[in-house]
Amino acid sequence: MDIDALISGFERFKENKFKKYQNKFSDLIQNGQHPRVLFIACSDSRVDPSLITDSKPGELFVIRNIGNMVAPFAPDNEYHATAAGIEYAVSVLNVSDIIVCGHSHCGAIDGVYDIPEGKELIHVRKWLELANEAKKYVNENSPDDLDFSRRIELTEKISVLFQLNHLLSYPEVKRRVDEGTLSLRGWYYRIESCELEYYDDEKKQFLPMEAKS
Repeated sequence: MDIDALISGFERFKENKFKKYQNKFSDLIQNGQHPRVLFIACSDSRVDPSLITDSKPGELFVIRNIGNMVAPFAPDNEYHATAAGIEYAVSVLNVSDIIVCGHSHCGAIDGVYDIPEGKELIHVRKWLELANEAKKYVNENSPDDLDFSRRIELTEKISVLFQLNHLLSYPEVKRRVDEGTLSLRGWYYRIESCELEYYDDEKKQFLPMEAKS
């Protein structure tokens, strides 16, 4: 898709979808946004949180980065977009749920095994270190002859759990989880088949998502 296609797409949005949600947008301006969910997703262009959840404007507060990762709480960092988004969602928007959603064929997780070269990728290489715990766990708890594609998939899923654990290093997140006003959820989206799995804390595994009637 080139720039002209994007501009044409905006015109279609303006003529169709904007008009459909115009009253909703007006309400969101007058009364502010009140999303109940912080959705932490990958920047991968194939995974669009609003699209795959069929969410309407104002329903999701979204943070996207390479690999849907969460850096541990580090107040001395001068600039930290993901941390700022988490703090705002939890302390200002008062969300009730945080979802960390991993996905299949994740280039970030693949990059943890095949470290990108080149001095121009210094920030990418540093960021991918946030998945090293997951890689180590999978390598230490899997047979040596495990198929590489399966190893990648396991790492994609285990990384979600480590990112959830990183969230608990944020004082306000931990406080609200402990008091029962905030839930942390791990999801895994399979791009090729449009399947969604969730992590079951009791069974300690990812299970198929089933809509509640």
